[in-house]
Amino acid sequence: MPARTGMLTLQQLRDLISVGRVDTVQLAMTDMQGRLQGKRLSAEYFLDEVAAHEAEACNYLLAVDVDMTPVDGYANASWDSGYGDFVLKPDLSTLRNVPWEPGTALVLADVVDHHGEPVVQSPRQILQKQLARLAERGWSAYVGTELEFIVFDDSYQDAWRKGYRDMQPSVHYNGDYSMLGGSIVEPLLKRIRNGMAGAGMYVESAKGECNLGQQEIGFRYRDALTTCDNHVIYKNGAKTIALQEGKSLTFMAKYDHREGNSCHIHLSLRGPGGAAVMADPERPHGFSEMMEHFLAGQLAFLRDFTLMYAPNINSYKRYANGSFAPTGIAWGRDNRTCSMRVVGQGESLRVENRVPGGDVNPYLAVAAMIAAGLAGIDRGLKLPPEFTGNAYDADIPRVPDMLSEAVDYFSWSEPAREALGNDVVEHYITMGRVELAAFQSTVTDWERFRSFERM
Repeated sequence: MPARTGMLTLQQLRDLISVGRVDTVQLAMTDMQGRLQGKRLSAEYFLDEVAAHEAEACNYLLAVDVDMTPVDGYANASWDSGYGDFVLKPDLSTLRNVPWEPGTALVLADVVDHHGEPVVQSPRQILQKQLARLAERGWSAYVGTELEFIVFDDSYQDAWRKGYRDMQPSVHYNGDYSMLGGSIVEPLLKRIRNGMAGAGMYVESAKGECNLGQQEIGFRYRDALTTCDNHVIYKNGAKTIALQEGKSLTFMAKYDHREGNSCHIHLSLRGPGGAAVMADPERPHGFSEMMEHFLAGQLAFLRDFTLMYAPNINSYKRYANGSFAPTGIAWGRDNRTCSMRVVGQGESLRVENRVPGGDVNPYLAVAAMIAAGLAGIDRGLKLPPEFTGNAYDADIPRVPDMLSEAVDYFSWSEPAREALGNDVVEHYITMGRVELAAFQSTVTDWERFRSFERM
């Protein structure tokens, strides 16, 4: 596939630097929470040292909570080990312009140790391991992520000062598919779309969603690693552009009592030459035998991997009846009440996982889908019958509705330990337990309103 506009080779970067059009290079890794972390380097230093010889960062970046607080329990980084460095190795295939920050380019990094070996707890490395497992069978994964967010007229600074209360959504009614509602936020959406296109992404569309001020910008599917790379850059860039416009936007899974922010993940597998290995028009549903086993694995091990789809306390508040977020574990053809919605046919046949929310780390979620699917294939799992009707009302297994439940399932999961390795499983169990402990030690507004006077 030819390089898209906005993507850069090292020579092109060198040329831009020589004429003064680029003076800064962002070197970024993705942390456990799916955020970009790294350094802004002078362009000269990047060319002279980092492009060829890499850079270092404190290994606590994969052992902190959302507030960047070092926490106990991680085997790879601790006070006892002195919080040393690991290596950020630039993946020059991700080098690109950053249109929303003038004079700036960005490159993503793989996280490796000082011997050049992958740091196995790094989200990008976790996905690459699962992609390598697919490649051993001659398959590759193609992915699209549908990421929703809510736009507010308040700046991030004002929202913080207000304690995130009495904020003003940019659209004051349900603007789902509304062209008029979209016009209200179009100046911001256009900046985001054009910025992402200028950073090498293929933007398809933007549309309003159900919650007040809620939007979705869609991107064309790509190979799994590229999609996840683009996802984290887009998320960071959209927030930066909103900040520059004096607005704010949130990807949190559930902002209020209305519809939450989802991140539906579409995944298909291809064989050599791009063959659609999931499709077989001669078999039931048009599914190949491999597709049946792969989809059966998604269902059988959904609870095993829910922690990878829903990593935060807030994630679980999306799962409510009639909310377009799934509560039951089932598959259906073009059925939005099911956790696994099958769409397309032939070459476009794919699985849509509707469990993840806007707070998901895409590398972890896609790695989990691959791991669950391969477990289904290797075990020859039989695909349950298609679910038709309203899965919210059905007597079927349920998606975990608490983080503690998801942590337990992940801890007990044989497929997770087989696919990801014990080091990774234990690392992300710790992440879940840290989140639980932080929440359990916090007194919420709900508790004060309920108890201050009346209890």
